[in-house]
Amino acid sequence: MEETSGAVAIVSGGMDTVTLAHQLDAQGYGLHLSVDYGQRHRKELEFAKRTVGRVGARHDVRGLAGLLHGAALTDATVQVPDGHYAEASMRSTVVPNRNAILLSVAFGVAVAEGAELVTIGVHAGDHPIYPDCRPDFIAAFDAMQRLATDGYSVAGLRLDAPFVKLGKHDIVRIGHERGLPWEDTWRCYKCGDAHCGTCGTCVERREAFELAEVPDPTVYQESAE
Repeated sequence: MEETSGAVAIVSGGMDTVTLAHQLDAQGYGLHLSVDYGQRHRKELEFAKRTVGRVGARHDVRGLAGLLHGAALTDATVQVPDGHYAEASMRSTVVPNRNAILLSVAFGVAVAEGAELVTIGVHAGDHPIYPDCRPDFIAAFDAMQRLATDGYSVAGLRLDAPFVKLGKHDIVRIGHERGLPWEDTWRCYKCGDAHCGTCGTCVERREAFELAEVPDPTVYQESAE
């Protein structure tokens, strides 16, 4: 395998980033990053740690907790909406500028570590609700960081979002082909003992397995009771 100089991947512990971490590992990369930005579903950080341990990569947790309040994902006073992703109901889950902040941290780490790649697991299903998950944002942020790190980063440091044009069901198929342990992923916004099965990300998770025609091993709240 061709030797690589390292990648910084934002790994949340959800299906998309866990698949991304395993894909990078297969390509010979080995630096991953979890970020505590005050998310209510902070259980995902433990699942991110499991993934990084499984692929034998480093695990760095950077803290931003307390800074990004006002959204359902970071503020206990804002109710997490149920149902499928739709702008009217899911706007409360938008954490403004989250990916720009997380990617800025990741690029700083990449420069410090001499990595050649920063990656993020956004996918096409995120586009309607989250402006910082869209192809235009990825392209613009990549261009901005090339300027911001010019002369300090390794040659060719870039941002890659390999799933940005894929649906979540495509990611399930990719992960399934790699034999990923889906039971070791977490992305429920309500963060109970089991996935709630009703919040937007749980509904999307169920649908992704169904469309991919892959058995869903997830324990949802109604089946856990």
